[in-house]
Amino acid sequence: MRIHIIRLISIQLWKQSLKNKAVVFLLLILSLLFVFAAYTGWQDYKVQEDVRVKHQVEVRHQWEEKPDKHPHRMAHYGYLIFRARYPLSFFDYGLERYMGNSVFLEAHKQNTVNFSEAGFSSGMLRFGEVSTAMILQTLIPLFIFFLGFSCISAERENNTLKVLLSQGVRWKELLAGKILGLLFLVCLVFIPVMILSLVMWFSLTDFKNTFDEFLRLFWIAATYFIYFFIICSICVIVSAVSRTSRSSLVKLIGLWLLFIVIIPRTAQAFGAYLYPAPSKIDFDTRVENELVKTGDSHNPNDIYYKGIKDSLLHVYRVKTVEELPFNYSGYIMAQGEKISSGIYNKNWQKQLDIYEKQNTVNRSLAFVNPFQAVKDLSTALTGSDFNSYISYQQQVEDYRYQLAQLMNKLQMENISNKKQEANEKPYTISRSHWKDLPDFQYRFISQSTLFQNEAVSVLSLLVWALGLLFVLHFLSKTIKIN
Repeated sequence: MRIHIIRLISIQLWKQSLKNKAVVFLLLILSLLFVFAAYTGWQDYKVQEDVRVKHQVEVRHQWEEKPDKHPHRMAHYGYLIFRARYPLSFFDYGLERYMGNSVFLEAHKQNTVNFSEAGFSSGMLRFGEVSTAMILQTLIPLFIFFLGFSCISAERENNTLKVLLSQGVRWKELLAGKILGLLFLVCLVFIPVMILSLVMWFSLTDFKNTFDEFLRLFWIAATYFIYFFIICSICVIVSAVSRTSRSSLVKLIGLWLLFIVIIPRTAQAFGAYLYPAPSKIDFDTRVENELVKTGDSHNPNDIYYKGIKDSLLHVYRVKTVEELPFNYSGYIMAQGEKISSGIYNKNWQKQLDIYEKQNTVNRSLAFVNPFQAVKDLSTALTGSDFNSYISYQQQVEDYRYQLAQLMNKLQMENISNKKQEANEKPYTISRSHWKDLPDFQYRFISQSTLFQNEAVSVLSLLVWALGLLFVLHFLSKTIKIN
């Protein structure tokens, strides 16, 4: 292929497009939408992060300032954790509005993450939000189809296609030139958007950016560029095989509806139908029924824990629990926490397996829908996907278990086994022990884990890009002028 011919064809396309006032108007509207989406995302992240930090500091202060108490009372007093957002989540909201923002931690009980924005929404949230990623994923493809639906079909209708080919222009050069011309027009918006996102990201992090975040932003840009190449190629192919521009436009609009609306909605419903997940009530009931069978750790004379009691008395060669070198109730509480957490984690893993099967249906359709692939990759790279939410829940549960067992350990080591008299002051320990609980440090998913989770999305995008290159090569040899 001759590069200068491809360059001339691409320049001719974008110059002709920019002479059209409607195209310039659409570019202006898209630019304003991007500025609005970027600003609202930036503002939303900034406000939420400021509120989170403020309340987390307040919760920590209240915890450490609690007076002398019994450790088990502190375990039930609980601790409040607020979910930190990944800095790039202002770019793509993903599941942010549905994830919830805080969770209350206490002994023996796993609470859900509460106070999601969807929970306070009037219902309009189901129609989606204007984010930078949403515009790139849905409106830019529509813009490309509007620009390119007649890029070759109009040449055929005006009989200029024969003239071009008779002058020595090859089909490969024509197709490549049209695709590059469309990509250039898209980059008129895409490049400023990425620069704007970079600037806002810097401002959100006070220029304390990590290499991991830089790399993620690079992968985001690369992902969307491949996506736009796929959309531009589809547009040019459809225009090339259509006899008229009208039929080309109808086909492209149909494809847009199929990619953006029909396939994603159908996939979600189909996944839920194939792998129905228990409701929260059913899940809680199942866990509770299993817990009942394991006894009550709050009752020292519980039959289920009698075996533990007898073994302890035998090992330490004592006759009563009061003679043990540690607090017996604290030990039983620790064992009860271990058992109840094991039951919850086992059932939660079963629930996650069902969700994973549902998501597998969505991911597999990325091979027929590039929108699904770029959507999954975008949310994963910005830390607003389902896997990030599950990772947060698992880390919170680990921290809750750590809190409960720390209080049980403090009870074992610092509370006497001697039974209290009715008028005796309740057993307590010094408030200085509350500082033994470390702060919760949320660890975002690493890039290696991220790409393992989204291997299907990455592969499907590459298959789409390479497959379209093959189709373009085949089409250049078989397509007819008429």
